[in-house]
Amino acid sequence: MKDYIYTSLHIQQFRSYADFAVDLSPGVNIVVGPNGCGKTNLLEAILIVSGFPSFRAHISELLQHEKDWARIDIGVSDGERILRLEKRNEAIDKTYEINGNKKKRPGFSDIVPTIVFEPEHMRLLTGSPEHRRDFFDQMLAETEANFSSLKNQYKRTLAQRNSLLKQNSAVIKSQIFAWDVRLSELAGKLVASRQKLVTKLNEQLEHIYGEIAGKENKVVLQYETKLPIATYETSLLAKLEQNLHKDIERGFTTYGPHRDDFLVLLDDQPAEHTASRGETRTLVLSLKILEIKIIEEARLQKPLILLDDVFSELDGARRKALTNYLKDYQTIITTTDADLIVKEFAQKCNIIGLY
Repeated sequence: MKDYIYTSLHIQQFRSYADFAVDLSPGVNIVVGPNGCGKTNLLEAILIVSGFPSFRAHISELLQHEKDWARIDIGVSDGERILRLEKRNEAIDKTYEINGNKKKRPGFSDIVPTIVFEPEHMRLLTGSPEHRRDFFDQMLAETEANFSSLKNQYKRTLAQRNSLLKQNSAVIKSQIFAWDVRLSELAGKLVASRQKLVTKLNEQLEHIYGEIAGKENKVVLQYETKLPIATYETSLLAKLEQNLHKDIERGFTTYGPHRDDFLVLLDDQPAEHTASRGETRTLVLSLKILEIKIIEEARLQKPLILLDDVFSELDGARRKALTNYLKDYQTIITTTDADLIVKEFAQKCNIIGLY
């Protein structure tokens, strides 16, 4: 298995950082400081130089106020990565340099497997279906080389169909079938990938939950859709034709993977309705740990773990369970209280103070 370890970070004119540099440990790095000092901005810089979009802001918001460029340099065990952001008119140009090779966007093999765990994830089971779709689709984007392209094609086709629904009836009648066929074809592939992931997660989900909870429960993840998964493509095509008048009235497409959901059952009951606060946190923690395992298995590479003030959301038992799984990974954790975290790790931690 390839080791890909970040050794140093240098940020210029990015968010709250005018010029900041720090060395990183291959083990646990704890970024400590009061609220508002830029802890999350540091994680965000690491995430986007790894090849991902920001998890909380548009690219136009990443440059410091009234600055025309930003730069992130990160030392790697076998080279370096650089990301340059440059303002050109109203747009932001993004250029990666990976071991001397310049690219406008990183390919699948250039993206460093990275897992973000933030407080918002604690509301994964009780939040919106869109939030859950994004969570599992991000897992697929890091494990299947073509998934991001597939989802982008689906989103563009869906936007085209929704736009067509707002045209006059003659235009709709002449063009809608072609868009329905294309949307259904992409949807079938998208759902097949999601269902494959659900099957994979269910192989270990109950076991990991039991290890953390210290008791046995039946835990199952389900893909929730109003259409039969085995014939999703043909079923969706028929449903789009059948529901065309309703879609025209509403101005958007009412069936498809963009309306589907993921459901966790705890002892055969929907966890979002019946699980206690502690059980919900254990379920989310189990899914995040599974995310680490599945990405590592698919990429044959240990992922980088970024934890944004998550320890304050967990009690002692769940902190201990999480740190037990993190001990073999390079991890960067933000907190306002380093003592809360340091005591959970047996190995020495690299403390990065921001004040």
